[in-house]
Amino acid sequence: MEKYNPNNLEKKWQKIWEENDLFKAEYSYEKKKFYILEMFPYTSAQIHMGHVRNYTIGDVVARYKVMNGYNILHPIGYDAFGLPAENAAIKQNIHPKDWTYKNIETIREQLKRLGISYCWEREVITCDPEYYRWNQFFFIQFFKRNLVYKKMAPANWCPFCQTVLANEQVIDGKCWRCGENVETKNLEQWFVKITDYAERLLDFSGIRNWPERVITMQKNWIGKSEGCEIYFYIPDIEGNLNVFTTRADTLFGVTYLVLSPYHPFVEKIKRISSRKNEIEKFIERMTKSSLSVKDILKIEKEGINTEIFAIHPITQERIPVWIGNYVLMEYGTGAVMAVPAHDQRDFEFAKKYDLPIKIVIKNPEWKEIPEKLEKAYEGPGIMINSDIFDGLDNEKGEEEIRKYLEKINKGKKAIYYKLKDWCISRQRYWGTPIPIVYCQKCGVVTEKEENLPIELPYEVKITGRGESPLKYVEKFIKCKCPVCGNDAERETDTMDTFVDSSWYFLRYASKDIKDKPFDKNEVNYWMPVDQYIGGIEHAILHLLYSRFFIKVLKDMGLIDFEEPFENLLCQGMVIKDGVKMSKSKGNVVDPEDIIKKYGADTLRLFILFAAPPEVDLEWSEKGIEGCWRFLNRVWRLHYEVKNYESIETKNDENLEFIINKTIKGVTEDIEKEFQFNTAIAKMMEFINFFSKIINEKSVSKKVLLDSWKKFIKILYPFVPHISEELWKDLGENKFLFYEKWPSYEKFEKIDKKISIGVQINGKLKGAVEISQTFEVNEILNLISENEKFKKFIIGKKILKTIYVKNRVINIVIED
Repeated sequence: MEKYNPNNLEKKWQKIWEENDLFKAEYSYEKKKFYILEMFPYTSAQIHMGHVRNYTIGDVVARYKVMNGYNILHPIGYDAFGLPAENAAIKQNIHPKDWTYKNIETIREQLKRLGISYCWEREVITCDPEYYRWNQFFFIQFFKRNLVYKKMAPANWCPFCQTVLANEQVIDGKCWRCGENVETKNLEQWFVKITDYAERLLDFSGIRNWPERVITMQKNWIGKSEGCEIYFYIPDIEGNLNVFTTRADTLFGVTYLVLSPYHPFVEKIKRISSRKNEIEKFIERMTKSSLSVKDILKIEKEGINTEIFAIHPITQERIPVWIGNYVLMEYGTGAVMAVPAHDQRDFEFAKKYDLPIKIVIKNPEWKEIPEKLEKAYEGPGIMINSDIFDGLDNEKGEEEIRKYLEKINKGKKAIYYKLKDWCISRQRYWGTPIPIVYCQKCGVVTEKEENLPIELPYEVKITGRGESPLKYVEKFIKCKCPVCGNDAERETDTMDTFVDSSWYFLRYASKDIKDKPFDKNEVNYWMPVDQYIGGIEHAILHLLYSRFFIKVLKDMGLIDFEEPFENLLCQGMVIKDGVKMSKSKGNVVDPEDIIKKYGADTLRLFILFAAPPEVDLEWSEKGIEGCWRFLNRVWRLHYEVKNYESIETKNDENLEFIINKTIKGVTEDIEKEFQFNTAIAKMMEFINFFSKIINEKSVSKKVLLDSWKKFIKILYPFVPHISEELWKDLGENKFLFYEKWPSYEKFEKIDKKISIGVQINGKLKGAVEISQTFEVNEILNLISENEKFKKFIIGKKILKTIYVKNRVINIVIED
């Protein structure tokens, strides 16, 4: 018997698979398709254990589906643009392109070494001009449809990374990547009007199976609010300040208004306020803080009184106007009517600055109206101190006040979303150039489509300064206007890398396309993705932007479907010593080290066996060693099967029953939310039984060999290299990839009854006949209904049960 040598064996089969184009995908409307996709890796130095888990899960599904008759598309690519490449260029003195492609080579080899069944000819690299030319094409189409515009807007700015950050990239006021304090900076930036699709993005009816928490996270991010827009007239600037509120019922409790520091009215107020200098200093200080909602909720509330007043739309009272740091320009109108008695943020602000607090909603539990509140009352109640609306239930009052405001032209019904337009401008080099040209005669125009791609120049000096390095490359900036032909200049901002990942799955679904982003017929065949796999950290932005892109492309007539991903699995992290693996914590386990020592199949088996896919997996050296021992045991048993000689055949039916039961269990575990850990456990149980049968020599060679072949087939998706080797060693010439998944129709026919002993507190009380398929709870139910045993356990507390499978059950009860 040869010794199990995974390194030689695995490399051999990887080469054979590649030489035979085993995983090549071809579309055919005559075949039922299955598009399995894992989120593609960012091109950092190499893959980590989280990647291994992600891609191994997808590979099991791909191989399983092929064996079940599906036409599979299982592609891979690289999310290759982005800031880390520029940071590496500065730190390591290497060009971002060279750094990226060097890393791609490393990652590609690592993925091949894991034996992942990718269709390599469909590989996508997002920094390739042949890919990002279509980012530019889509930008132009969006521009034509008025879905793209440029405006001056405050942005989170990291002074170290020298770039704009999205709100979710700001953590506790600091940059998510470098940890520096984030500032606010006004910049002219390009935006995509995702808000035009807010309502459609709230419709998840076209999605089959996503985790409920992901759908909830997206709904909360979009944040639909129905309420009322109320007009407060400001005499000093002779205009209305519009305020959005979902609590019009509290209008009579307004004691001040608060503007975001970035509200357009602030400039007007500064010009006429007696506190102009103080206001300017306050706003300058506010720009040193983050714009993220999370951070604004945490910071101490600060404000400044402008000494300007607005007029209450009903009572005509003079209401002071403040500027405050707790009001977001990105939500509603960027101004709030402050009702400190019924909003906790307003309450805290009012207490700090000694502003009036007026109760207008009576808590039903109050016997008397309190003179002072300890905190804001935000619940339902009866309206008081509200003129003609006194005595109304506040929900009814909200509607009545809105109607009254509409009647007197002081307000209207309104819907607002927390979702804001997508800022795609990035002031950096390593990204898709935005295809905009600035011409003194024609203004802002898009580049001609036939001139795409606008390629990034290789000769560029990356300094890390705030402006894009492209601003200093004359060959890039200087161009001809595509409309009039005069001298013009290019846009130097590049696109957010989320643009790259918002449609890459469509590019995979089109083979050898040069003259368009994808082939409509082939994309309509493969899409939507049947199973998407990735981390929960992408639950909001990547998935939301991808859904938005697909809806726009459908409206353009380029595709026929509404959603990109039917089913979504968010796998858990791989952790060690209770925390996420990271270099800073010194607890990283390198996949390459494990593969060199144990082989890829052992690593795959452990990753799949240690925990269900959706929960975090704790790294365990003992677990790895256990999986290594299991595969060695399988290897040894194989040679025992080849050399087996039967003495008797009494266990033929038992072995047929066990292998069918195992096939059924493994099939159901894969089909039912990919419970690979329990599927592997069932295969390990089978090996225990199979080993015993071989030692007893109590089964015929034919049944033994047939059962072993079936076992190798169901083992294959999990550990393909060793399975392929054993299969070939049995004289089979067809690749397991093309073999049919074994059925388990015989299972029900051979479910024979067996008799097991029943013990109570270790004393034998008799026997009971059970099905071989029964679990412990089913056996207990049968015993509790049996008159012979009922008297021993009725009314007694069962402390535990000990079940020796198919032999005896001991029920331990309280004396």
